[in-house]
Amino acid sequence: MKHILIPTDFSSNSWNALEYAVNMFTNERCLFYILHVDELSNSDIQSNSLMVMNSPIRKSAKENLQLLLKQISNLTSNALHQFIALEEYGNLIDLVRKTVDDKKIDLIAMGTKGASGIKASIIGSNTGNVITRIACNVLVIPENTIIKNPIKIGFPTDFNLFYTYPILNSLTEILEISNAKLEVIHVTQSKPNFSNTQVINQAYLHDYLKELFTENHSFNHILGKNVRDSILNYIEENKIEMLTMVAKNLNLFQQVFFNNSVEELSHQTSVPLLVMHE
Repeated sequence: MKHILIPTDFSSNSWNALEYAVNMFTNERCLFYILHVDELSNSDIQSNSLMVMNSPIRKSAKENLQLLLKQISNLTSNALHQFIALEEYGNLIDLVRKTVDDKKIDLIAMGTKGASGIKASIIGSNTGNVITRIACNVLVIPENTIIKNPIKIGFPTDFNLFYTYPILNSLTEILEISNAKLEVIHVTQSKPNFSNTQVINQAYLHDYLKELFTENHSFNHILGKNVRDSILNYIEENKIEMLTMVAKNLNLFQQVFFNNSVEELSHQTSVPLLVMHE
């Protein structure tokens, strides 16, 4: 059984992430943990207390989670899926990390609200921190994502990283679940001049994909001065419907997703991103 964690702030973005994950894993036995983390200062607020005089009654997190579970029951009656609501108070990253460890989470699915324009949107700080600070695969679902399984998955790589079993297993799983085609994307400013390490890693990945997904993968070498722009243009022009990257490949990851500062983590507005950790 796959254990999937979905942090929620009861927004439409987090609901969209939940709906996307439920649809993607329709045929898989899954236990979904729906986690809401509130500020520690709110832990003693009762559902029938007033926030301030003459203000509306504040619903407790517990009540909102119960309403969310009811909404989920109206969304799906899949016998393969179970849902458990979790309510915590404190630091989001610490509590997500604790939940990942305690519940043996395989995947975190998070929604994010992007700015307008494929090259201008910013992943929320919470999502960015989860991606960079928690060693668990993360599926980021932008608010405008259409709920459907991807037909094409893009995999940007510079072939500098050896593809370990956890990475190849994550790739295999997402390809088998979606039945999508994997398009390996390599961007270079001039004709590729690979090091021995890159040659070995590319050959290893090629042999692996050829054996398991003979007709369902391709290798694409792109000439471009800017790695980020080249990859995002490729996504648009080739109708890529999901992007996946290795978190450990920090150099390439930063070129694609970070702007001038590490706090500004950018991502296109409608294409889900699967970040794979070892």
